[in-house]
Amino acid sequence: MTAFPWLTLLIFVPLAGAIALFFVKETSVRMAALGVTLADLAISLPLWWLFDGSSADMQFTERVVWIASPPIHYSLGLDGISLPLILMTTVLMPLCVLISWRSVETRLRSFMAMLLIMEGAMIGVFAALDFVLFYVFWEAMLIPMYLLIGVWGGLNRLYAAIKFFLYTLAGSVLLLVAILVLYVQGGHTFDIVQLSRGAYSTALQFWLFLAFFAAFAVKVPMFPFHTWLPDAHVEAPTAGSVILASVLLKMGTYGFLRFSLPMLPDASRAFTPLMVVLSIVAIIYGAYMALAQADLKKLIAYSSVSHMGFVTLGLFMFNIQGIEGAVMQMVNHGITTGALFLCVGVIYERTHSREIADNVGLTKPMPRYATLLVIFALSSLGLPGTNSFVGEFLVLAGTFLWSKIATALASLGIILAAAYMLWMVQRVAFGVPSPQFLPRLRDLNRRELLTLTPLAVLVFWIGLFPNPLLTRMHASVEKVIARSMPALPGAAPAVSRVPAAAEQHPMPVAAEVLRP
Repeated sequence: MTAFPWLTLLIFVPLAGAIALFFVKETSVRMAALGVTLADLAISLPLWWLFDGSSADMQFTERVVWIASPPIHYSLGLDGISLPLILMTTVLMPLCVLISWRSVETRLRSFMAMLLIMEGAMIGVFAALDFVLFYVFWEAMLIPMYLLIGVWGGLNRLYAAIKFFLYTLAGSVLLLVAILVLYVQGGHTFDIVQLSRGAYSTALQFWLFLAFFAAFAVKVPMFPFHTWLPDAHVEAPTAGSVILASVLLKMGTYGFLRFSLPMLPDASRAFTPLMVVLSIVAIIYGAYMALAQADLKKLIAYSSVSHMGFVTLGLFMFNIQGIEGAVMQMVNHGITTGALFLCVGVIYERTHSREIADNVGLTKPMPRYATLLVIFALSSLGLPGTNSFVGEFLVLAGTFLWSKIATALASLGIILAAAYMLWMVQRVAFGVPSPQFLPRLRDLNRRELLTLTPLAVLVFWIGLFPNPLLTRMHASVEKVIARSMPALPGAAPAVSRVPAAAEQHPMPVAAEVLRP
């Protein structure tokens, strides 16, 4: 057990802050919420340097008996997979508060409290090492997100909120059933690490995989369970869209990586062809749908379906390149897509329209805004030198080792991403502004620059120097692969299918390829 409760602080500082907001002056609510999120960010940053990247074990662990019978523990910890996701969450939350500074005026206390509750619950999901605790945090995210959409959303907010809630709740019920079955079959324990070491029959793995799939595929969302996402994004306030795209969608892929692959290795390999097909369909379908959108939020929402297809594709390649690329893409998608939704929120405050036709020719009246929009758009389409290129390159490299045809089909998503992103940039950044909106097109103020600039820095930092992130996740990813791809008697371990010459390099293959 760690000497200092890092993870407990990360979870409960925002929750305590949410309560404290109701005891501060109305005029101080925004500053108080920003202070809480910045405090959580300050607590999380030392974990980057204190984390031991050479170890695959859970670090910063905390374990206290919660319920004696059945044995449920308040158990927390993180590894190289959950560390970048937690840091991404703490980086984005202050930006969500900043972007809502002027756009939210009604029920401000409750809105900021919902953001802080969401932060605590999301960090709890990534840090939980007890299945019941994980499920509590998993379900706890639903209510504040439902309220963010249903109370502070657009005209059709109730329809979108109920659709989001029903889709995710239906999958969560089957997740609970799977947890109870694992408890009985895994030695009457809810400990995630211990359950990951267990051996289960092929038939049991088959049914458990389907139950996990129902919960995680809806959350990603994978095709054809994606239909709630565009509605939720369009109706959600800007901060809600950022949280939804950047963090909540990662809960599904995190579930596949944390539970399905190591706990159900036989079923995961058996379902790999289906997962690959659904991933490639999502990549191409999401990109084609993005091409047809006239609403900026819908365009970015469908691009998320396409980009998350790359994540699920990489996860089920069972090699270092694919899984490390998938984890990288989870982080990169959170940064880039979150930034794009922030950009939409900025322009919506001025024109009160998300239609591309109403937001054209912004380069001249808003040069700083147009510059940042172009940076994030180029990152989204995977331009070399930006963060998304790293993740997509590794996913395609891992997919190439599995199937050249699958790689070729997945590559179409990158071509289509260039088409819909450049088409969007051409219309929004260039052209002639609409006369009725021109007087409102003021360039970014200091608050908005402070919101968008950190994400632009991360785009290039990860794009040019990915090795620090890759080396921290490498040992944890190898552990997952070793569990999900057990070596046959007398055969070499199937950890990473790479050429013999590459195996002689002392550095991890994925990190070595991308070392600056």
